[in-house]
Amino acid sequence: MSDTLQLILEDSDGTQLQTSCTRFAVLWQGKEVWIQQDGRGQLLIGVDVEEGDDEYASLLLRPLATNLVSLQLEMEPADAGDDDHVHGPDCGHAH
Repeated sequence: MSDTLQLILEDSDGTQLQTSCTRFAVLWQGKEVWIQQDGRGQLLIGVDVEEGDDEYASLLLRPLATNLVSLQLEMEPADAGDDDHVHGPDCGHAH
């Protein structure tokens, strides 16, 4: 399976540009929200966190109605002593 994303970009007058890439980011609320495929047909969405950040971003996806969802970016305090987080290959933290 290809990890190439086919994008359609549309400006305010409706003109569309088609392109492709392996990964792209949207600057949203001052953070880079990265979107890419995982090679199995699923989309990975992550928010970059930089060393020294005192907050981290959580993306919340909530169903609204049939075929509609809400995506919300929330900032939460980073707690270096938080033992509840289990580091794994998909957690996005540098180990």
